[in-house]
Amino acid sequence: MKKLYALAVTALLLCSQLAQAQATLSYYLPKNVTYDKNIPTPQQVLGYEVGEWHISHDQLVTYMRYMDQVSDRITIAEYGRSHENRPLYLLTITSPDNHKNIEKLKADHKQLTDPENSGKLDIKNMPAVVWMGYSVHGNEPSGSNAALLAVYHLAAAQGPEIEKLLKETIVLVDPAINPDGLNRFASWVNTNRGKNLVSDPNSSEFAEVWPRSRTNHYWFDLNRDWLPLQHPESQGRLAKFHEWKPNLLTDHHEMGTNATFFFQPGIPSRNHPLSPENTFKLTQKIGNYHAKALDKIGSLYYTEESYDDFYYGKGSTYPDVNGAVGILFEQASSRGHAQESINGVLTFPFTIRNQFVTTLSSLEAANAMREELLAHQRDFYKQSINESKKAATKAYIFGSEKDPARAYHLAEIIRQHQIAIYKPKETIKVGNTNYNPESAYIVPLEQPQYKLIEAMFEKRTTFKDSLFYDISAWTFPLAFDLEYNALNGKNYKPAQLGEKVTNPQMPTGKITGGQSTYAYAFEWKAYYAPRVLNTLFDYGIQAKVATDTFKGGDGKTFDYGTILIPVAGQPVSGAELYKLLEEAALKNGIEVFAMQTGLTSSGIKLGSPMMLNLRKPSIMLLTGDGVNSNDAGEAWHLLDNRFDIKTTLITTDNFNRANLSRYNVLVMADGSYNSISKDKLRAWVQQGNTVIGMGDAIKWLADNGLSNITFKNVKDTPAALRKTYADLGNESGAQVIGGAIFETTLDLTHPLAYGYTDNKLPIFRSNTLFVEPSQNPYANPVMYTANPLMAGYISKQNLQQIKNSAAVAVTAVGAGKVVAMPDNPNFRAFWYGTNKLFLNSIFFGQIINNRSARAE
Repeated sequence: MKKLYALAVTALLLCSQLAQAQATLSYYLPKNVTYDKNIPTPQQVLGYEVGEWHISHDQLVTYMRYMDQVSDRITIAEYGRSHENRPLYLLTITSPDNHKNIEKLKADHKQLTDPENSGKLDIKNMPAVVWMGYSVHGNEPSGSNAALLAVYHLAAAQGPEIEKLLKETIVLVDPAINPDGLNRFASWVNTNRGKNLVSDPNSSEFAEVWPRSRTNHYWFDLNRDWLPLQHPESQGRLAKFHEWKPNLLTDHHEMGTNATFFFQPGIPSRNHPLSPENTFKLTQKIGNYHAKALDKIGSLYYTEESYDDFYYGKGSTYPDVNGAVGILFEQASSRGHAQESINGVLTFPFTIRNQFVTTLSSLEAANAMREELLAHQRDFYKQSINESKKAATKAYIFGSEKDPARAYHLAEIIRQHQIAIYKPKETIKVGNTNYNPESAYIVPLEQPQYKLIEAMFEKRTTFKDSLFYDISAWTFPLAFDLEYNALNGKNYKPAQLGEKVTNPQMPTGKITGGQSTYAYAFEWKAYYAPRVLNTLFDYGIQAKVATDTFKGGDGKTFDYGTILIPVAGQPVSGAELYKLLEEAALKNGIEVFAMQTGLTSSGIKLGSPMMLNLRKPSIMLLTGDGVNSNDAGEAWHLLDNRFDIKTTLITTDNFNRANLSRYNVLVMADGSYNSISKDKLRAWVQQGNTVIGMGDAIKWLADNGLSNITFKNVKDTPAALRKTYADLGNESGAQVIGGAIFETTLDLTHPLAYGYTDNKLPIFRSNTLFVEPSQNPYANPVMYTANPLMAGYISKQNLQQIKNSAAVAVTAVGAGKVVAMPDNPNFRAFWYGTNKLFLNSIFFGQIINNRSARAE
């Protein structure tokens, strides 16, 4: 046995050494192809061979820029900057003759998406457009490293085959979709790489520190941002996507080290119903080219057994609802330079080669199926128009008179998806809702992007399959908590369309009543009201909040949560205060009212004890091992990027030695917090501070006596005497709430609901934490309704559990409060509708009456 073990170890070492020796261009490049010696190889520019080191983003950019200079087949364009100000580039690679005529080729190609003109086009002589996107996840680097080879091959390969490909294809290469994550990962693995490669999985090279590099600067998964478009990387990329309207898009990823290689199609039953069947068939046909190429080099692979094409916010699925074919590639990851796996030592060069080989097979398929792909795109948009004409719904209308900023942000997203959107010509009444031209928008369905519009607005609750790789619902007007309606032939006519919105404008605010010598007031309804208050706090301005309603001298009623700014006693003069408020109102789209007297016509007076003093939030956000980096990043992004609220990030291992007296708010995102001192946290809360817990953090708070919430016990259905073993995974997976939308009710008088005007609020949920209502009737300001499902999938068992459960629970701990939210109110940055719950916890947690939060 010892001899066999020694032989095995020797074989592994030899395999590793061999892989290093093979990491030359000849290991990667196809045989029997000659290359132009005037085109530099990656090694000649970078000083090392592809796969020897993990390429950093600046090195990748250096090579791509250099290739733009030396090759007449390549042009390069910057399409955006990451949060860390790294450039994002798209390379256009085609024949020199095509480059001379590139704008006309682009314009002709885009006409395929115009049903009125596409029939006139001669697709026999039209190039196909292929988009190749690499490493949207920074710690899945084989893609971006393979991009070096792809660009070199396309620039330097010689012969009739490459000439034909470049004449008949326009190749768009996005070499690094996530520059910040890619650079973070390269730095880690290169720092931990020895001269002699260590393949031991216990090596620190394979144990990247939190938050790891999958995500961008704010720890967002950019592969979920194709629909929400909340980040500059996605916004710039999508603009280029629609500028070109590609026929085929490849999306190169990595998966677990012990896996092999996957290419789409995914599981057939999990395609989105809005995607044409032909998309799946084309994906299958293209898959034959991948199989042939991988067979040739002896790489193991599989297809149609994993992943899906349901959520349109992913890079490989978004093309399917835009007349293209998206292909996901998943390569087993070495997570470093060489790592032991159940399939032997998995080397970084091996992972790169698979990505490069399927890059070439994608191009081969696109060239062979060129007319088929072009016809598919043309037919997709023709069919979309025909379906829109037959649909019962003719348009969607949405808006918010009381908070037009949220409606503006949704309109902004819609326009980036190349969807036509209009203002109503005049006020339109649907049911009890008035949609006026100032704050409402209409999206007619009879347009080429019909399917994408439906995908963004539909409320789907029935499904062919009960398992989802990602979320099952993302209805945008519900995410934004907007009033919206589907208009049918009876209540919609094209004549109702007013001005076409090409560039939505953020609503502006103002001060009504001129300069006051007494006080100013603004309501909390506007989305950016918290940013205004925070700006005032930054200047040391004192503010109060109304815990009841009142009516001003002009008859205007001010609701719960109105902010009062007295003129006297401030650190700035009256004129300076006026100017500060005027600028803040204008920028943030809120209306500030000048109050000339404290004597209101009804309700509380401006000097009432019901006007409570507020203190400036000083926030710490726990990060580090055990914390869900996505959820923590979403909170950080909201506070820092959108509301300009400074937030201190404190790792869980530093919490116990940190001086907490500097802070009055603690944010605990979904995660595990066993390393922090519950006694230290309790003492801090008791002093009058606020803890906001989300997701699994609320379970930790409850288990450690910092929250009095309890959870519903999920009752299992009686077990059958015998079940089919093969169904085990599907049965357990069907109990997962991957992401669905549910209805809740609000207590509009509670500080956590200040600023809301409707007592019904859609909430996104992606877990099975069901909170029992408190015995204290005031402690649950947000509750799930008796019939809560609005969109998405939930099992019957879980639906019973979520009914009438608590969506927010408040516990008093000494003078402080613990706010527990089982759900994430900041999901993927586009859940504008529930952001206010989170922000209210920050600004108003301090004023919640202890008796309302203590268990009776």
